[in-house]
Amino acid sequence: MTDITASPAGYDIHNPSITEADNLLGQYIPIHYHFQMLEDQARMTGFKAALNYLLADGGKVLDMGAGTGVLSFLAAQKATKVYSVERQADLVECANALLTENGCGDKVELVQGDARQYLPPEPVDVVVCEMLHSALLREKQLEVIESFKQRYREKFGGTLPIFIPNASILAVEPVSADFCFQGYHAPIAFFEDPGSLSTRYLSMGETKPYAILEYQADNAIELSFDGLLSINENGCFNALRFITKNILAMNLEQGSTIDWMNMNLILPIKHPIDAKAGDQFQVRFKYDAGGEISSLINAIEVIKA
Repeated sequence: MTDITASPAGYDIHNPSITEADNLLGQYIPIHYHFQMLEDQARMTGFKAALNYLLADGGKVLDMGAGTGVLSFLAAQKATKVYSVERQADLVECANALLTENGCGDKVELVQGDARQYLPPEPVDVVVCEMLHSALLREKQLEVIESFKQRYREKFGGTLPIFIPNASILAVEPVSADFCFQGYHAPIAFFEDPGSLSTRYLSMGETKPYAILEYQADNAIELSFDGLLSINENGCFNALRFITKNILAMNLEQGSTIDWMNMNLILPIKHPIDAKAGDQFQVRFKYDAGGEISSLINAIEVIKA
């Protein structure tokens, strides 16, 4: 059995070996959080199903942002070769040990490097990139994929691999949020499980998509919304719910999709509003994918129409 418990760098969130360069791809994600992602059944079953559907036996795969290596492992069940790149040294060490432990170290070539600069030595059939965060904030999913497509075309020609996810859909919804905790008022950003909506955050109206990002297409890094949100419930309109749905694979013949949703993001608006059913509000915001949550909070404008 391979010992995966020891690491010279350690797994502390305050690990002094983590430099500013390590944060270029987004937030530094401590290894214990990657372990928690292994327990996300919707994530794991979704990516496994997408790989089983889209990857032909004997295909070749690139995994950008390998983390613990689990998606490389799933790909290796059908692929003859998986190229995998991960920036964080402690994760590379952990993933190498786990991949060997799981009997696919010979199929997976794991490289420590920047996914925005790495290219596999040969064309691949499928690219897996799970640098996904609510509203596509904090992690550099779009930047990494856009950089990859440009460099891949230059090296291998115009035909791109299949991407998992195929697309991400971003939407926004007005909510009435209870920001009071044992008498302590805290109107700050919160996350919400999309599979079990909290009674703290009640929908007040329609949900509107503001971005549909197909990863095969070219996408701008800047994301924005300038539109009307209609209210259908009386109450205090004091927050927005940001919804992120990832289409991992599409079965066009059956008209079905394999989906996975990031956590919903609840963000307060600057000035709570006593709203009534039938009211409409002009909502505007603009931010860069991969930016900090604060960049979106600060950009939100809400005006009664």
